This record gives sequence, structure tokens and C-alpha cells, in this order.
Amino acid sequence: MSRQAQPAPGHHEAPEPQTPHLDFAGTTPYEDYVRADVLTHLQHPLSDDPGELAFLVTSQVMELWFTVVVHEWETAAHALRADDVPMALDALKRSVRELEALNASWKPLAHLTPAQFNSYRGALGDGSGFQSAMYRRMEFLLGDKSASMLVPHRGAPRVHDELEKALHEPSLYDEVLRLLARRGYAVPDAVLRRDVSQRHEPSPEVEAAWAEVYAGDQDAELVRLGEALTDVAELVWRWRNDHLLATRRAMGAKQGTGGSAGVAWLEKRARQNVFPELWTARSYV
Repeated sequence: MSRQAQPAPGHHEAPEPQTPHLDFAGTTPYEDYVRADVLTHLQHPLSDDPGELAFLVTSQVMELWFTVVVHEWETAAHALRADDVPMALDALKRSVRELEALNASWKPLAHLTPAQFNSYRGALGDGSGFQSAMYRRMEFLLGDKSASMLVPHRGAPRVHDELEKALHEPSLYDEVLRLLARRGYAVPDAVLRRDVSQRHEPSPEVEAAWAEVYAGDQDAELVRLGEALTDVAELVWRWRNDHLLATRRAMGAKQGTGGSAGVAWLEKRARQNVFPELWTARSYV
């Protein structure tokens, strides 16, 4: 009779996998942390069209990504104010990955035909993405300020107060330019002391400062900061263009749901560069 095979010396059989905890007194720890039940019951379609749910969920997902990106850019702005460029770079790099995920959110809506969109467009009423308060905070952090964009939120005091605070705070780009000035670059007082509640306007002196930065050591901290900001700007530009293309496919040149000019409004937005001197300075390096 043959002997039963024995495990080789030093060999240990893998233990049986443990059964996960299944019995909890209340909700699961996952639910307590993620609040998934809240999230998955926030959808209330207003039409009978089966495609409306994807439109609604996609819009809500975008709002969540807006919230994360705002957090990252505010973190970066505070770090720059404290001269902590490495922390700012970490936040900006995280935001780049998050912007990529945000931009991918357009995929479920990118190929709607006019008939498909019309089947539930009426459910939006006067609703429009430009009314998003969190997206507006993103735009304010980029330096695209406009007091008129607070008007739609007058009926929501908390939201209005948060936007008004953001309007009067330095943008992320304001903090970048103040950092350049502290590092010895010739950023003019007119830029440093400007009314930060107004939209940032391109400056030849700021353009020259960036050209000087980029003409130096390519591994320098400020060059890496400039490139991180350029990555952000490129993805914002792609976001705007993806929005434009999805809208053009779904509704052509019709008036937007919020009373805007629709595609014409989005075309104007898509032409505006974020951190403009970072782009134009490249012609002089």
C-alpha cells in the first residue's frame, strides 16, 4: 500500500478563506461610511423615458466630481499661500486624475440624438448645468469670476453665501501669481492688488514672468507647478469642448434649457483659455 503524499518540507497549505462578517446590529459599516442608500435613492425621474435615469445619474456624478475638484484646488491655493509648493503639486496632480474621471462622465450622454434628448428634456424645465453652484465654485477658483452668476442662487442662502465668499477670495491662479512675485518674478502690483472678485485678465508682464520661469531649469519647482496647472487647464478645456459637442449633437443650435444661447454660449466658453499666460508664454521661450 502506498504511503499518503506528504507536503514538501517548508510548504504550508493556504488557510481556508475566512467568511466575511455578515451580521450587524444596524446598517453595515460600508453603508455608514459611503451612505450608498442615500445616494441610490436621490434619483427621481420626471418622465417615463428609460434614458432619463442615465442623464440624471450622470449629472449627479458630475456634481460629486465638482465637489472633489473644488476641494483639491482649495487645498492647493491654501498650500501656495503658505509657500508649500509640494503640497500644492500633490493636490493639483490628484485633481488631474479626478478631472479625467469627470470628463469621462460625458460618455453616457455624448451620443444622444435630438429625439432621444427631447423625450425627457421637458423634465428639466428651466434647469441648466450653468446653474450648478459647485461648478461655479470651480470656475471662480480658475479665476473666471462674475458676480452676476450669484443671482440664480439668491433663493438658497447657504449656497449663495458660499459662492459670495468664493467670489471675494483670491483664486487658485491669484495665489500662483503671488507666489511668483514672492520668488522674485516681476508680477506687477496692478495684478497682485487687483479686485479678486473680477475675472482675471491676461497680462503681458505675467506672460513675461512665465517665459522666464520656463526658460530656466526644467526640473525647477515652478516649472513643475506650471506644468501641473497646464494639465489642469487642458482638461478644463476638454471638459468644455466635450460639453459643447454633446450639446450640439443632442439639440443643435436650439436655445438652452436655462434660457442661454445653448451651443453659442458653450462655444464662447470653449474659446476662453484657463491660466492664459501659461499658454502664450510658450511662444517666447
